[in-house]
Amino acid sequence: MNFSALHPLAVDQPPAIGVIGGSGLYDIDGFSDRQEVLIDTPFGPPSDALIVGQLNGRRLVFLARHARGHRILPTELNHRANLWAMRHLNVRWIIAVTAVGSLQEEYAPEHILLPDQFFDRTSRRDQHSFFGRGIVAHVSFGDPISTQLRSLLAEEATATGATVHPRGTYVCMDGPAFSTRAESETNRKLGFDVIGMTNLPEAKLAREAEIALATLAMITDYDCWKIEEEPVTADAVVGHLHANARRAKQIISQVVNRIPDTPNWPEHSSLNTAIMTSRDLWPDSTTNELSPILHRFL
Repeated sequence: MNFSALHPLAVDQPPAIGVIGGSGLYDIDGFSDRQEVLIDTPFGPPSDALIVGQLNGRRLVFLARHARGHRILPTELNHRANLWAMRHLNVRWIIAVTAVGSLQEEYAPEHILLPDQFFDRTSRRDQHSFFGRGIVAHVSFGDPISTQLRSLLAEEATATGATVHPRGTYVCMDGPAFSTRAESETNRKLGFDVIGMTNLPEAKLAREAEIALATLAMITDYDCWKIEEEPVTADAVVGHLHANARRAKQIISQVVNRIPDTPNWPEHSSLNTAIMTSRDLWPDSTTNELSPILHRFL
């Protein structure tokens, strides 16, 4: 397949805002003109069809992270396909909505935390980059979250009446099992704030794709370190997620109104100083595969 040929929906379309999260999130009041878009990528299929529509006059692209019906394990997620498909549709901002466990007393279930840092405990890091196969790039990742988008999320989340923690460190593990108590206590003692299984690879790939990403982390449990509480279970997580869904949709709807039309934030030029390989040495096959990401260099 010639991946350099843009999907018809992306041609001459204005920059879009992406949302990655649970399948219920696309049911936002005012999200209209929806179309389901199936996209082939050089990395395989995304988690699900992407849902493209309009919200408050802006193009919005939604992806169910674990597929509709929650059918994909965290370690089965094809993050490269998901982010490639988003960039292919000219997504330049992403709000990543995700469930997390709290590692600190002050972060209670149904609070919202907006991470500004990550710690990587995953094992599939070779799949968390678009580059390789003849093109080497090293993006700056010291500040892995878009500061401007995180600030907008903080303001709008606070306006809903939620308890919002505007920064913190998200430690990312493989799963699918939740932590042992020994692991949970170690993460607490290291000063991490919340734990999850999905968001760090999304942030890494968004940075390589020159997409500004920020995370809306919905706290669902106290992991298992808080021995006076029941250990985290899937049922407990789902219950708190349902309670948070209404608030997440409200936040997204308001933030969309405040994101600029032009992608000119620092993340939108992150490849300027990242690509090490001379342009004349780029293999045609890799250049073709990464055409949505490298388009402005071609």
